[in-house]
Amino acid sequence: MTEENHSMATEFILTGFTDEPELKHLLFVVFFVIYLVIMVGNLGLVALIYMERRLHTPMYIFLGNLALMDSCCSCAVTPKMLENFISKDGMISLYECMAQFYFFCFAETTDCFLLAAMAYDRYVAICSPLQYHTRMSKKLCVQLTTGAHIAGNLHSVIQVGLLFRLTFCGYQISHFFCDMFPLYKLSCVDPYINALMLRLFSGAVLSFTITIVLISYFYILFTIFKMKSKEGKGKALSTCASHFLSVSIFYGSLLFVYVQPSSGKEEDKDIPVAIFYTQVIPLLNPFIYSLRNKEVINAVKRIVKKKSQNILK
Repeated sequence: MTEENHSMATEFILTGFTDEPELKHLLFVVFFVIYLVIMVGNLGLVALIYMERRLHTPMYIFLGNLALMDSCCSCAVTPKMLENFISKDGMISLYECMAQFYFFCFAETTDCFLLAAMAYDRYVAICSPLQYHTRMSKKLCVQLTTGAHIAGNLHSVIQVGLLFRLTFCGYQISHFFCDMFPLYKLSCVDPYINALMLRLFSGAVLSFTITIVLISYFYILFTIFKMKSKEGKGKALSTCASHFLSVSIFYGSLLFVYVQPSSGKEEDKDIPVAIFYTQVIPLLNPFIYSLRNKEVINAVKRIVKKKSQNILK
């Protein structure tokens, strides 16, 4: 009987949000629109940074990679979620599950390190402006970006690799994507080691990157308060405001799910929080970093003007 259960549980059902067909159709439209905006906003920002030479600075290189990771996170989760809104079974194979979590984990972990690198970049720009080009060289920028991607990939490989020690008896995942904790509940083998390693690695990544962010912002705020010019203070604060807002939202939602002690009722709160960090944050980030950013707005105007002139010719 055990062997039969093990062999059957190579596919799962994502229960998602609801079983009501009318509500599913409405949710499909809502999340499809959100998905389009996420992809256009983030990939558009990546294209803008690539095309505009004036944006080839460390801050915007980090931002472009952040936008790319937000697109990766959305691509990992949303297409399957949309498919399940219009399909009757909501099936997903074990290997699709692993691939989905791999890309999700890769994107979120890489985001953590990129946000920390952006905090350090702002620290150098505000606290040591005369040494900025020396300390934030192109070489260091490439190293930090590459390190963020390597760390994201390594964390994902470890977590997905640990899944191979598990066998699964259950088949209903109480979530809209293959997150680890709902999957652990279906395991025939005690998933204690997996859950422990997930919390330890997630906790280590978050602790390390949050520490860098907090130390950077401590020195940034200290430097800003020492400034005599109100205009200088306002400019420095506006430079950091969008990044600090993004950091607060992102880290807050991840800490809520992956580091806090288990209460046994994760499914009651994980789905709303997961919507937040897989849909809302990738949706908001392009607007947070673009709408109040004069350099980005001016870059858009220059490209639109140039394209318009080429069309008129």
